[in-house]
Amino acid sequence: MAAANRKSIKKFVGALVTGTAACAYMMSPVAVYAQATDNNGGAGAVTSPIKVNVPDGSKLVLSSNELIYNKDTQIVTASGAVQINYGGYRMVAQRVEYNQKSGRMTALGNVELISPDGNRMYGDKMDVTDSFSDGFVNSLRIEMPDNTRLAAEKGERVGGTQMILTKGVYTACMSCSEAGRAPLWQVKAQRVVQNGVTHTVRLEHARFELFGQPIAYVPWITVPDNTVKRKSGFLFPSVTVSQRLGVGVKVPYYYVISPSMDATVTATGYTGQGLLLEGEFRQRFENGTHTLRVAGISQMDPEAFTAGTSDAEHKTRGMISSKADFKINPRWTFGWDVMAQSDNNFSRTYGLDGVDQSTRTNQAYLTGIGKRNYFDMRAYYFNEQNADDNSLAEKQQAVVYPSIDYHYVDPKSVYGGELSATMNFTHLSRDKASTLDNFYNLGDSSLNDRFLGLSGSYTRLSTELQWQRSFTTDQGLVLTPLAAARGDIYGLNMDSPVGDYSGNYDNSDLATRGMVTGGLEAKYPFLITTSNSTHVFEPIAQIYVRPDEQLGGRLPNEDAQSFVFDATNLFDRDKFSGFDRVEGGTRANLGWRYTASFDSGYKFQHIFGQSYQLAGRNSFATADLAGVGADSGLETTRSDYVTMFGLTTPQGISLATSYRFDEKDFAFRRGDTSVGFSNDIFQTSLIYTHIAAQPQYGFTSDQDEIQSRAQIKFKEYWSVFGTVSYDINNDQFTRQGVGLSYEDECTILSISFLNKKDSTNQAASDWSIGARLTFRTLGDVNLGSVQDATF
Repeated sequence: MAAANRKSIKKFVGALVTGTAACAYMMSPVAVYAQATDNNGGAGAVTSPIKVNVPDGSKLVLSSNELIYNKDTQIVTASGAVQINYGGYRMVAQRVEYNQKSGRMTALGNVELISPDGNRMYGDKMDVTDSFSDGFVNSLRIEMPDNTRLAAEKGERVGGTQMILTKGVYTACMSCSEAGRAPLWQVKAQRVVQNGVTHTVRLEHARFELFGQPIAYVPWITVPDNTVKRKSGFLFPSVTVSQRLGVGVKVPYYYVISPSMDATVTATGYTGQGLLLEGEFRQRFENGTHTLRVAGISQMDPEAFTAGTSDAEHKTRGMISSKADFKINPRWTFGWDVMAQSDNNFSRTYGLDGVDQSTRTNQAYLTGIGKRNYFDMRAYYFNEQNADDNSLAEKQQAVVYPSIDYHYVDPKSVYGGELSATMNFTHLSRDKASTLDNFYNLGDSSLNDRFLGLSGSYTRLSTELQWQRSFTTDQGLVLTPLAAARGDIYGLNMDSPVGDYSGNYDNSDLATRGMVTGGLEAKYPFLITTSNSTHVFEPIAQIYVRPDEQLGGRLPNEDAQSFVFDATNLFDRDKFSGFDRVEGGTRANLGWRYTASFDSGYKFQHIFGQSYQLAGRNSFATADLAGVGADSGLETTRSDYVTMFGLTTPQGISLATSYRFDEKDFAFRRGDTSVGFSNDIFQTSLIYTHIAAQPQYGFTSDQDEIQSRAQIKFKEYWSVFGTVSYDINNDQFTRQGVGLSYEDECTILSISFLNKKDSTNQAASDWSIGARLTFRTLGDVNLGSVQDATF
């Protein structure tokens, strides 16, 4: 064939492939509603239209049974199993023609075009001009990589800027296996006009079909096309149903302010309380984001709430919050998350997402992470959201400004070992003292008061150095000597505890204390291997020699109140959870670790041990303002026994336990047992928690609770799920939920009912109904929330 003819053929093929690719792009499916945010949930930039571009130097590969060039008609024809590969585009057809005189090119017979991004376009006939500005496709069908599909009787491109589809159908559902059955859902429109200049799609006479039946009709609607990430408009509405608020209909409107700013304004009408207005403003910077939220309502019927509660006592209620996160450089970040409201329960009552926790932490922070060091500085205060309008709980919480933590590990070896440093600085204040009786309302005069926090201000600086090194003998014994030195200085301006406190509180304005520790850990691991398993048994013995804790029980305890003795901290040098308490006296820890792994897939873990106070004063038996250490299992010379078991099986069964037993009679003091099972059809978990009475710690009776969740897939795509929590001692269900779900590749449906009871505050008890219907690529329709009841 002559060189000129080859050039004509290459022009024909390149024009055909590139032109039909442009058609495929112009006809890609779109969502029916406005786009709110980018993938990160914040403001983002609008993307430019994708341009069809074949890379320079791309080689064309053409395969066909026959290739004919007619000099008289100037028509190039390829026929018979035509396959074309050019610049990442692939096309197959029974016949393709290019007319050099008219500038038109045509692909005929089972045409399929695959673009580099994975889109597949099908048609019986594709016809475009040489300039690609006009053309049409008969029996159009497009399949996208995300399994979305678009079909139309005819697609026509006009002027290079518009694509007009006749009788278009869009769905994100897979093709049904049953002949003649419609997809689960689809959107049909008599006419679809996509404008490549305004990047909009106009749907005319559109109807939404579910299970083959029309459920919604829209005469016309204009929406952004798939090149636009954000466009102003109404988002999917949602509905809530609540015992105390009634039925609520939420309608959000999304507004694009600029490429880096947007906002959402939401109006929610409640049948019981009127109109709730919310606004959320988002701004993205080069190094971070900021979100500002406001909400408010003038309650229509406050008397509908329980008399005397925060909800009933306030008619006009509101909230404002601000959240930001900025990256200074790859190692340093800072930000804040704060909220203020008109009363102590507004956000929780109306379920404002992200600010409705019963105890919400407001904070500002600066964090730096290096290869061998860490810095964190933050200030914070707490919102105690509850229904008691006269509650002092929030005033009893500390305001911290700031707390600074720093940890450093020397990169160089020091005497063959590792040297590390830890520092903490804390300054806080509190308006009202928090004691056990007014915090838990026990009303038991026989118990010693627990002072969870004193009123006034408090400042502490703590620093600690630690050195350790490991040696391994020829026999396999691992020895780790350790040395540590710590110092604390306190600045105190706090009121003395008033009430029944057996300790000798230090009333001075300035206090100092120190602690030095010398320790040795010995481990002798045994490795046992069989033909089908591996076992590691590791006896462990530790001894820590140190003086008595200075000022034990005489100083405030702000950060070491959450203490539970179990197998996880059996081998810790200092078992207290914070800096305000420091373990003193000579103590030994004895026990073992065991792990087993079987080729069949079974895995087993086990820890068992006990701790001994060998000399000096036992810090856990020393009176403490917060009662930490009392009834902990460590207050005696020989501690309680602690153990844990963990088991996983290839059948999907899992078991995790953590127990503490009395050192004298092996009585069950504390424990958690968790059993789970999971396979493709059935998932379940059962958790049993037991805490024996701890009178000196404030709990006068045993606490036993069972929690269970389950989900059963009873049919393809269909599942039923439920959750229940039962308070054994009070003989009542504290949480009950049940629901039904459907999930396939294009649709998610969940319906649930949840009933929660608060045995200490009946006003906090509530029931709710939730439902969520999600159409992939279109959006969600919500009725309340189903998160709490799902598995």
